[in-house]
Amino acid sequence: MARTPWQRLVRFVRHLWSDPADVPRRLGRDTIDHVQAQVRASEGRHHGEIRVCIEAGLPLADLWRNASARERAVELFGELGVWDTEANNGVLIYLLLADRAIEIVADRGLDRQVGAAQWQAIVAQMHDAFQAGRFDAGLQAAVAAVDHLLATHFPRGEGAADVNELPDAPVLR
Repeated sequence: MARTPWQRLVRFVRHLWSDPADVPRRLGRDTIDHVQAQVRASEGRHHGEIRVCIEAGLPLADLWRNASARERAVELFGELGVWDTEANNGVLIYLLLADRAIEIVADRGLDRQVGAAQWQAIVAQMHDAFQAGRFDAGLQAAVAAVDHLLATHFPRGEGAADVNELPDAPVLR
C-alpha cells in the first residue's frame, strides 16, 4: 500500500509511541491467559501448532522500510519457528495493535487445504469483535476457528502422542 509522506509520518509516530507493556493492558491479562489455555487444549485435538503473536508496534527497521503487517507476520512466522513443524501445519495469528491489523499465516501443509476466503472470514470475525471492544472473544473465536481447521485436516488419532512442538503462550512484543 502506497502511503503519502504525511501518512508515513503519522504511522511512524504511532508505532514509536506504542509500548509493548501496553499489550496486556489493552487486551487484558485474562485474555492472554485464556488464549494460552485454549491453544494448549486445542493442540490436544490435532497434530497442528498454533502461535499467537501480538505486537504493540513495529520495530524501527521495519518501520523505516515501511513494512506492512503482512510482511511482519511472515517475518515472525519464520522467526518464531511456526514454519518448522513436522507436518508443515503451523499457524500464526498476528495482531499489530498500532496499525489495528490482523494477519493469519499458515504453513503449506494446511494452507493448501484451506481457501483464502476461510482465512479472511476468521480475520473479519476477529475484526468485528475487536471493533466492539471484545478482544477476549475475538481471539478465542480465532483460535477456535483455526483449531477446527486443524482438527479437520490433521486430526489426532486415538492413542497418538501429543507432541507440542511450539510454546502455547502468546508472544507479546
